[in-house]
Amino acid sequence: MTAELKKETLGFQTEAKQLLHLMIHSLYSNKEIFLRELISNASDAIDKLRFAALADESLLEGQADYAVQVDVDKEARTITITDNGIGMTREEVIENLGTIAKSGTAAFLNNLTGDQKKDSQLIGQFGVGFYSGFIVAERVEVHTRKAGEAADTGVLWESHGESEFSIEERPRESRGTSVTLYLKSDCAEFADDWRVRSVIKKYSDHISVPVKMLKPATPATDADADDKEAEQPEAEPQYEAVNEATALWTRPRSEITDEEYKAFYQHVSHDFEEPLIWSHNKVEGKQEYTSLLYIPKRAPFDLWNRDMARGLKLYVQRTFIMDEAEQFLPLYLRFVKGVVDSNDLPLNVSREILQKDSSVDAMRSALTKRVLDMLAKLAKKGGDDYATFWKEFGQVLKEGPAEDFGNKEKIAGLLRFATTHTDKPDQDQSLQDYVARMQEGQDKIYYVVAENFNTARKSPHLEVFRKKGIEVLLLSDRVDDWLMNQLQEFDGKPLQDVARGALDLEDDSEQAKAEKEKLKQDSEALVERLAKVLDDKVAEVRPSLRLTESPACLVVGEHDMGAQMRRILEAAGQPVPPGKPILEINPGHPLLQMLDAEADESRFADLAHVVLDQATLAEGGQLEDPASFVSRLNALLLQLSKS
Repeated sequence: MTAELKKETLGFQTEAKQLLHLMIHSLYSNKEIFLRELISNASDAIDKLRFAALADESLLEGQADYAVQVDVDKEARTITITDNGIGMTREEVIENLGTIAKSGTAAFLNNLTGDQKKDSQLIGQFGVGFYSGFIVAERVEVHTRKAGEAADTGVLWESHGESEFSIEERPRESRGTSVTLYLKSDCAEFADDWRVRSVIKKYSDHISVPVKMLKPATPATDADADDKEAEQPEAEPQYEAVNEATALWTRPRSEITDEEYKAFYQHVSHDFEEPLIWSHNKVEGKQEYTSLLYIPKRAPFDLWNRDMARGLKLYVQRTFIMDEAEQFLPLYLRFVKGVVDSNDLPLNVSREILQKDSSVDAMRSALTKRVLDMLAKLAKKGGDDYATFWKEFGQVLKEGPAEDFGNKEKIAGLLRFATTHTDKPDQDQSLQDYVARMQEGQDKIYYVVAENFNTARKSPHLEVFRKKGIEVLLLSDRVDDWLMNQLQEFDGKPLQDVARGALDLEDDSEQAKAEKEKLKQDSEALVERLAKVLDDKVAEVRPSLRLTESPACLVVGEHDMGAQMRRILEAAGQPVPPGKPILEINPGHPLLQMLDAEADESRFADLAHVVLDQATLAEGGQLEDPASFVSRLNALLLQLSKS
C-alpha cells in the first residue's frame, strides 16, 4: 500500500509522444532492431559503471562480473533485457524515459515526410533507441536501481507507449536495469529462444560484455528421472554467452567482416544506417593506441550546434572512460564516430587531464590526418558516396581551413564547388579540377560569392569572364566568404574574389593600355557627376573593365569586408565595420549614355540612384530605402511613356 501511494502518472513530453507514434509505425518493417538498441543501451550502462567504479569501488556492491541477460517467456509473451550497470534514480528515469531533451527535436519533426522508409532513416539519425521497444511491445516496464543506493530506492516505470507513463517505488536487490517488453500478438516471435539468439548474434557479437541467455534444455534421461525421484534440490538456472563478447576494435582486422564493422558502427553511434567508410588502425611504438573511426551517411540534427555532445568513445586499456572525448579530433570533424583505446593514458584520466596531456595532442594530430585520408580515399573512389558525404557534411568541412592550419591544403583538396564550367547548382567540382582547366597564362583561381546559386550564376561580375572563357567558382553557402578569406590559395595559386578590388584581366599590350586610357577620359565627366550625387553612398565611382552587358556593379575594396559577411554579421546583430562599396559603370551601356546626356540635374540624380539600387539588387543585397527606389522607377517609367 505504501508503494501504491507513491505511484505517479505523468504525461510524455509532446515531442516524445510524436516520436513514439512514429517509432511504432515507421520502423515496423524492421522490428528486430529494438533488441539491438536495448542491448546497446545495457552495454553503455555497464561501461558507465566500470568508469564510475574506478573512483568508487563500493558501487560494484561486491559483484564485478558484468553481463547483459536476456530472458524470454513464450507463454507470457515477454522478453526481458537485464544489465548490472549503473542503473537510474527516480529523477533520471523521468528525465531519460519521459522526455527527449535533445536539441534538434523541432527540426526532426519538421523534416518528416510521411514516407515510412524516409522517416525511419530520420529516426535513425535522431537516435531514440529506448523507444524502439514500442515497435513490438504493447506495454514496457523498466525496473531499475542506481548502483550504490539502497535496495528500497528501486523504481518501476511503466507505459503503453501512448500519452502517459507511471512511475513508482519498487525495491530491487541488485543494481542495474531490467526492461520487460509485453509483446504484441503479432510479435510473439521475439519470445522464442532461437529467434532471439539469432538476432543477438546478428547485431551484438561485437559488444565487449557477454550477452547471456538460458542454456537450452537437454532431453531428459532415465538418470534424470532417478534424480527427481531422489528429490534433489533444483539447480540454479544455467546461462551461457550468446555473443563473442570481445571488443571488436581489439581483434585483428583480417578476422572482422564488413557486416561486423557495420554492426559495431550502429552500436557506437545509435544510427540505423550503415556508415559510408571506416578505418581500423593499431599504432605501436612510442605511442600505443587503437582507433576505429567511422564517417556516417547522414548528419545528426544537432550538427550545427557547436556545443553539441561530440567526440570519440575513449577506452584506456580496454576500460571505458568517457562517451564524448572531444579532445581527439578538431571541431570541424565533429561528425566522426568511433572509439580510441589508449595504452598510454592513466585509468583515472579526466577531461582536464586530456586537455593538458602531450600524448593526446600527438594522437589528435594522427587521428585528424587519418580522417582526412579516409575522406580522400572516399573521394578518389568516385561514385555517389563522396557526393553523399559532401551534401551532409560539406559545410562543416569548410570550417577546417580556419581551425586547422597545418592541414589546410589537405582540406582544400576535399572541398567541392559549383562553377561556371557546368553552370549547375551541384557542388561537385574540386579545386584540382579547376586548376587542371585553367587557361594558359592564368595564375589565379577566381570566385564569386552571393546569397544563392542563381544570384552567383547571374552576377554581372562574371560578364568579362564568360566573354574570355575563364572559369569562376560560384559560392553561395553562408560560410563561403569566411572560408575563402582563410584559404587564400591552393596549389600555389591565389584565390581572387571577382567582386573585390581592381580587375587584372586586361592584357599589357600598348593597344589595351590606350583603350583603357580612352575609356577613362571619355567617362571622366559622367564619373564626376555620379560621384557627386552618390557621395554618401559609395566610396568611389569608376569605369568598369568587367562589365559587357550590365550598366553597373558594386565592387568591394581590396581590404574591405565582403557583402555576404556583412549580411551575416548584421543578421546576427554583430557590429559591422564602416565601409562603402565602389560603383563601377559601363559607359557604353545605353542607360549610362542616356544618363550622361541628361541635362536636368534632378532627373540625373534620380537615374543615378536607380542605377546604384539596381547594382545592389543584382548582387543580392538589400536596399536601404525600397520605397524610394520604387517611387523613382515609377516616375521614370511615366516620363518615358509620355515621351
